[in-house]
Amino acid sequence: MSEAKDPQDKKLSLSQGPLTLQLKKIVDTGQVRQSFSHGRSKAVVVERKKKRLFKQESGHYEEVVRTAIDPTAKLPESSVPSQIADRVRTVEQQPSTKGRVVLKTLTDDEKSARAHALKGALAADQEARQHAQEEAVERADEERRLESEKDAAELRRLEEEQRKKTEEDARLKAEEEASKRLVEEEQATATSATRKISEAEIMERARAKKATPVRRNEPRRRSGKLTVARALSGDEERQRSLASVRRAREREKRLKHGASPHDPPKKVIREVVVPDAITVQELASRMAVRAVDVIKVLMGMDVMATVNQVLDHETAELVVDHFGHRMKRISEADVEIGLIGGDDDTGDLVPRAPVVTVMGHVDHGKTSLLDALRKTDVVAGEAGGITQHIGAYQVKSSSGQAITFLDTPGHAAFSAMRSRGAQATDIVVLVVAADDGVMPQTVEAINHTKAAKVPMIVAINKIDKPGADANRIRQELLQHEIVCEDMGGDVLSVEISALKKQNFDKLEEAIALQSEVMELTANPERSAEGVVIEAKLDHGRGPLATVLVQRGTLKVGDIFVTGGQMGRVRALLNENGENVKEAGPSMPIEVLGLQGTPAAGDDFSVVENEARAREITEYRQRRDREQTAASGVRSTVEQMLEMVKQGTADELPLVIKADVQGSSEAIQGGLENMNTDEVAVRILHAGVGGITEADVTLASASQAPVIGFNVRATKKARDLADQEGVEIRYYDVIYDLIDEIKALLSGMLSPTVKENVIGGAEVLKVFQMSKVGKVAGCLVTDGLVRRGVKARILRDNIVIHNGNIAALQRFKDEVKEVKQGTECGLSFENYQDLKEGDAIEIYEMEEIARTL
Repeated sequence: MSEAKDPQDKKLSLSQGPLTLQLKKIVDTGQVRQSFSHGRSKAVVVERKKKRLFKQESGHYEEVVRTAIDPTAKLPESSVPSQIADRVRTVEQQPSTKGRVVLKTLTDDEKSARAHALKGALAADQEARQHAQEEAVERADEERRLESEKDAAELRRLEEEQRKKTEEDARLKAEEEASKRLVEEEQATATSATRKISEAEIMERARAKKATPVRRNEPRRRSGKLTVARALSGDEERQRSLASVRRAREREKRLKHGASPHDPPKKVIREVVVPDAITVQELASRMAVRAVDVIKVLMGMDVMATVNQVLDHETAELVVDHFGHRMKRISEADVEIGLIGGDDDTGDLVPRAPVVTVMGHVDHGKTSLLDALRKTDVVAGEAGGITQHIGAYQVKSSSGQAITFLDTPGHAAFSAMRSRGAQATDIVVLVVAADDGVMPQTVEAINHTKAAKVPMIVAINKIDKPGADANRIRQELLQHEIVCEDMGGDVLSVEISALKKQNFDKLEEAIALQSEVMELTANPERSAEGVVIEAKLDHGRGPLATVLVQRGTLKVGDIFVTGGQMGRVRALLNENGENVKEAGPSMPIEVLGLQGTPAAGDDFSVVENEARAREITEYRQRRDREQTAASGVRSTVEQMLEMVKQGTADELPLVIKADVQGSSEAIQGGLENMNTDEVAVRILHAGVGGITEADVTLASASQAPVIGFNVRATKKARDLADQEGVEIRYYDVIYDLIDEIKALLSGMLSPTVKENVIGGAEVLKVFQMSKVGKVAGCLVTDGLVRRGVKARILRDNIVIHNGNIAALQRFKDEVKEVKQGTECGLSFENYQDLKEGDAIEIYEMEEIARTL
C-alpha cells in the first residue's frame, strides 16, 4: 500500500506571492492500490478525516490575538485551539527551500488581517453560546408547562371518577329503596286469590321499570382495539373487562356458599360423548382438559400414545373415569337411527294390493302360470326355459283387484332369491306339478315360507296331464306339515292348468280371500320405503333397480338410500317399460338414477336431503369394506395359504360378470358350495354389467378365466384378452356354468393311488454275482413277476424292505415277466440282505381320477 501526498498542501513563503491565511484541511486524500487473487490489482482513493476541536475558555481569544500581533511572543499551549497553534508553529519554523528565504515575521497587513479574523470568530462563538442558553431555558419552561398540564388532567380524571362513583352509589341506593317500597306496597295490596310474588321477582321488576336507556352524552364502554395512541390520548377510559367481571361474580358466589375466595373453583362433572373410536386430542377437548394430561394418564396405563392416535372404547372409558366424568357411548350405526320410519296412524292407512310370490321346484310351471295371468310369454325369453331372475309384475284380476306377483327361480342355486321373495311378500303361492310331486326345491320353498311366517296357497299345476293325482300331492305335503283344507287343515289349495288356463278364477278368488283376511293396508302419504327385488347395470341407462314399494309413495326427484348406494330418482318405469310419475304401496317399479348397483334384498328408503344420504352411504360402505377385508384375510391368508403350503389345497381363481345382481349372487353361492379341503374356487371379482378391460386386466394378473353370464365383452376387452391370453367363457344357463366349473375343479384334484398285488415268490437260494451282487433264486408261487414293478420282502411276515425290482432273469436271459410255477432270478435296487426262505410280494400302483 502506498500513499501519495496531496499537491495542494503548500507552505507559506514570500516567493510564492500573496497567499491567504487559512486553516489546515481536515480531510487528507490519497490513493491505495488494492491487490486481489490471480495478480489483479486496483487503485482506490482513500480519504482520512480529522476532527476539529475548539476550546472556549475565558481569555482564550485575547491571548490568540496578542500572539498574532506579536509573533515573538510565545503561544500558550492551552489558550488556543490545537489546529491554529500547529499552523502558527509550522509558519514560524518553516526553513528556506531551494535558496529562497522565508521570513519569520509577518507584515502589518497580515497581522491586522489575522486579528480581524480572530475577533470575528470570537464574536460568532459568543453569539452561538448565548443562543444555546436561550434555547435551553425555553425547553425547560416548556417541559414544566407540559408536566403541570398532565398533572391537572390526571387530577380532573380522578375527580371525574370519584364523582361518577358517588353518583352510581347514590343511584343504586335510591333504586334499592324504591324497590323495597314497591315490595311493601305490592305485598300489602295482594289478596289471597292472587299469586304471591316473591321479593326477588318484584325487585327485578322494579329494576326493569327504573332502567333508563343510555343517553347520548353519557360515557359508554370502550369499543375496538386499544392502541398506544388511544391509551396516551386520554380521550377514553378503559373499563373492566368481561372476564374480570365474571371472575368477580364467581368469587361472590363462592363467598355466599361459605367458601374462601382463594379456593380453586369446583370441578365440573361433564357427560362425555365417546364413539367407538376417538383420538386423544378429541377426547381431551370433550373433557375440557389438556391433551398432555390425557397422555400422562395413558402412560400410567402403559399405553404410549400421541394426540392423533385413535383410542378404542374401553381405553377411552378408563380415561374418562379417571378424570371423574360420566361417559355416554354412541356408535357409528346411530346415523341410521330414524331412517326407517315408525308405525303409521290408523287413520292414515288405506287398503293396498297384496304381494304374491310364486315359488316351487324347477319346471313345475311357475312362470307359465304368470304368463297366463299376464297374457304374455316370458318363458320363451328365458334361456333354457328356466327363470333366472326375479320378475315383478302387477296384474288386474277379473274382479278388478290389483295383484302384485313375484316370480322366483326354482333352481337350487337361486335359494337366496327365493328367501328374498318370501321376506318381501304377503302371500306365497306354492306351485307343485301334479305329475311330479314334492321335489327338493319345493321343500326349500316350504321352509322359506315358514321362516318368513307368511300364509301359503298351494297351486297344484298340470292337472290336465295323464296320470295327474292331486290327492297324492296333498298327502305328500302332509310330511312337511302342510295340511290343506280338503284334508281338514287351514291351507288353501287350488287345482289349475297353466297351459289350458283352467281354474284361474278360483286361484284369484283364493288370493283375494286370503288378502281380505289379512287386512293389508299402508299409508301412501309418507316417504317411500321398500326393498330392492333385483338390480342390474344397463349400458345406456346406468344402474337400474327393481324396487317393491312397501309403504309411502315414491316420486320422481326423491333422494333415496339403498344399501351402500344413494341416488336421486330420475325416472320410474313400470313392468311394461312405461314412464310413471309416482309409485304407491305394493307397486313394483324400476328406478333410474342410482350412483351404483345395489345388492338385491337391500332396504330402499327416501331421505330428506343429500347430506343425510351421503352420511348413511359412507358409513355403510366403510362397514362393508371392513367386513370384506376381515373375511378375506381369514380365508386367503390363514386357511388357504396354510393348505397350499402343506400341499393339500389348490385354488381356481375366477372373475364373474352377470347381467343382474341376483344371478351373480346365485353363481357365487353355487360355486362356493363345491369347495373342498383340497380345491376351492376363489372369486377375485363379481359384478354386474358387461366385461370391461379392467376385468381382463385383473384376470390376467391372477391367470384366471373370465365368466360372463348373459353378458358380453366389449371390443377393447376382447382385444386385450387375446393379447394377454385370458380366456373368456360365456354362459346363459346356470346349469352349464356350474357343471363346467365342477369339471375344472375335478381336474385339479390329485388322483387316488391304488395298490394292486399282481404276484408272489419265495426265495429258494441266494447267489453271489461279481458284478450284480446278491441274486435271489425264486419260485413264482402266485400270479406273475414283472420287471420294473415294486416288491416287498417279508421275513417272518415282517416287511424288511420295500423297493423296485432291478433285474429279472430266466436262466441267463433277461425277461420282462415270469408266470406262476416258474423259477427265476431277482435282484433289487439298493438292497443285498437276502436270505433263503424270504417271501416276496409283487405289486404295482394304479392312479384313479377323482371327481367332486
